[in-house]
Amino acid sequence: MGNAAESFDPIRPRLIRVAYRMLGSVADAEDVVQDAFLRWMAADRDAVKEPEAFLRRVVTRLCLDQLKSARARRETYVGPWLPEPVVEAEDEVEDVTLPLLIALERLSPLERAAFLLHDVFGIGFDEIAETIQRDPAACRQLANRARAHVRADRPRFDMPEAHGMEIAAAFFAASREGDMSSLRGLLAQDVEFYSDGGGKRSAGLKPIFGIDNLIKLHASLARFFTGGQSRLLRYGRINGLPGFVSMEADGVIQTTALDIADGKVRAIYIVRNPDKLAHLEPRALH
Repeated sequence: MGNAAESFDPIRPRLIRVAYRMLGSVADAEDVVQDAFLRWMAADRDAVKEPEAFLRRVVTRLCLDQLKSARARRETYVGPWLPEPVVEAEDEVEDVTLPLLIALERLSPLERAAFLLHDVFGIGFDEIAETIQRDPAACRQLANRARAHVRADRPRFDMPEAHGMEIAAAFFAASREGDMSSLRGLLAQDVEFYSDGGGKRSAGLKPIFGIDNLIKLHASLARFFTGGQSRLLRYGRINGLPGFVSMEADGVIQTTALDIADGKVRAIYIVRNPDKLAHLEPRALH
């Protein structure tokens, strides 16, 4: 067991990155990687020339199996579904932002695997072919189709970290103080709003579109926000986007991520489903 762990543990973080981007769930990604470790323990490790490539294949195949059942579960999900939020450390640079993770949901499992392995992790089509059991030409076509579907959701440019956090801080202040004039000045005209409570916490059952509709929503929420009932826990990048973690008046930790373009907030993503936040709570308070 010791030898299995010694060879597996250095690879584990990279395997979790693959699994999370495939599944959009931290807990499911960790379960898949643990399953891969059990298979690694049972394997003839001396016969494996490239342990990381071998384990990446195992993890990807396990994720493909998971995606079949996950798709069925999401058809009955209450309200908008968002990936579990990952709050990044200051020195981390996210290669898959939240809008792209959401766009990946529109792909078939095989398209998703081919795109992520090739475009995000730089894996060659020969290895991808062996992983998903298709020939390299078919894998190239899968990646091309996926790329066409998600092109608009790839990062367009890098915003300076400080500027993104300034907008996040201004958004938190304006929304929590009920300053609708300042809030309006931060938003794009065609702003979109998504909140994921999973039927377990209060949240919008449908997305909200347009600046006027969003201002109406925040005006109605102002009485819950004002008076210090909404407490900031920390600012940070959430799945590659500027945002913050807060404790709301109902005692719920939530994450807010802001998609910003040309200095304006064009989309807001809020996660309130407690099942998706349990992994954050110990770290979010620091």
